[in-house]
Amino acid sequence: MKAMTCRQLGGACDTVFRANTFEELAELSKQHGIEMYRKQDQAHLDAMQRMSELMADPEKMQQWFEARRKEFESLPEL
Repeated sequence: MKAMTCRQLGGACDTVFRANTFEELAELSKQHGIEMYRKQDQAHLDAMQRMSELMADPEKMQQWFEARRKEFESLPEL
Protein backbone atom coordinates (compact mmCIF):
# COMPACT_ATOMS: atom_id res chain seq x y z
CA MET A 1 0.00 0.00 0.00
CA LYS A 2 1.20 3.52 -0.85
CA ALA A 3 -0.06 7.00 -0.06
CA MET A 4 -0.31 10.34 -1.83
CA THR A 5 -2.05 13.55 -0.88
CA CYS A 6 -4.76 15.43 -2.68
CA ARG A 7 -2.21 18.18 -3.34
CA GLN A 8 0.26 15.71 -4.92
CA LEU A 9 -2.51 14.69 -7.29
CA GLY A 10 -3.30 18.23 -8.38
CA GLY A 11 -5.79 19.01 -5.63
CA ALA A 12 -5.92 21.62 -2.93
CA CYS A 13 -5.45 19.92 0.44
CA ASP A 14 -3.38 17.46 2.41
CA THR A 15 -5.98 14.69 2.63
CA VAL A 16 -4.09 11.40 2.31
CA PHE A 17 -5.26 8.65 -0.01
CA ARG A 18 -3.94 5.11 0.52
CA ALA A 19 -4.17 2.42 -2.13
CA ASN A 20 -2.44 -0.62 -3.57
CA THR A 21 -2.51 0.62 -7.17
CA PHE A 22 -2.38 4.00 -8.86
CA GLU A 23 -5.80 3.32 -10.39
CA GLU A 24 -7.31 2.79 -6.92
CA LEU A 25 -5.64 5.98 -5.72
CA ALA A 26 -6.99 7.93 -8.69
CA GLU A 27 -10.51 6.71 -7.89
CA LEU A 28 -10.18 7.79 -4.26
CA SER A 29 -9.00 11.19 -5.43
CA LYS A 30 -11.92 11.43 -7.85
CA GLN A 31 -14.44 10.65 -5.11
CA HIS A 32 -12.81 13.28 -2.87
CA GLY A 33 -13.06 15.80 -5.71
CA ILE A 34 -16.76 15.03 -6.14
CA GLU A 35 -17.31 15.57 -2.41
CA MET A 36 -15.42 18.87 -2.47
CA TYR A 37 -17.39 19.98 -5.54
CA ARG A 38 -20.65 19.24 -3.73
CA LYS A 39 -19.42 21.33 -0.80
CA GLN A 40 -18.36 24.07 -3.25
CA ASP A 41 -14.94 24.21 -1.60
CA GLN A 42 -13.30 27.14 -3.39
CA ALA A 43 -9.71 25.87 -3.16
CA HIS A 44 -10.75 22.58 -4.75
CA LEU A 45 -12.88 24.34 -7.36
CA ASP A 46 -9.79 26.36 -8.32
CA ALA A 47 -7.73 23.16 -8.55
CA MET A 48 -10.44 21.57 -10.69
CA GLN A 49 -10.30 24.57 -13.02
CA ARG A 50 -6.54 24.14 -13.42
CA MET A 51 -7.01 20.42 -14.13
CA SER A 52 -9.73 21.23 -16.64
CA GLU A 53 -7.33 23.51 -18.49
CA LEU A 54 -4.70 20.75 -18.48
CA MET A 55 -7.24 18.25 -19.81
CA ALA A 56 -7.88 20.52 -22.80
CA ASP A 57 -4.51 19.33 -24.16
CA PRO A 58 -4.58 15.49 -24.27
CA GLU A 59 -0.82 15.23 -24.66
CA LYS A 60 -0.09 17.44 -21.65
CA MET A 61 -2.72 15.59 -19.64
CA GLN A 62 -1.12 12.24 -20.50
CA GLN A 63 2.31 13.55 -19.51
CA TRP A 64 0.94 14.84 -16.21
CA PHE A 65 -0.86 11.56 -15.52
CA GLU A 66 2.23 9.47 -16.27
CA ALA A 67 4.36 11.69 -14.04
CA ARG A 68 1.94 11.11 -11.14
CA ARG A 69 1.96 7.36 -11.86
CA LYS A 70 5.76 7.29 -11.76
CA GLU A 71 5.72 9.27 -8.51
CA PHE A 72 3.27 6.74 -7.02
CA GLU A 73 5.39 3.80 -8.18
CA SER A 74 8.53 5.31 -6.65
CA LEU A 75 6.94 5.66 -3.20
CA PRO A 76 7.84 3.19 -0.46
CA GLU A 77 5.28 0.67 0.66
CA LEU A 78 3.52 1.59 3.91
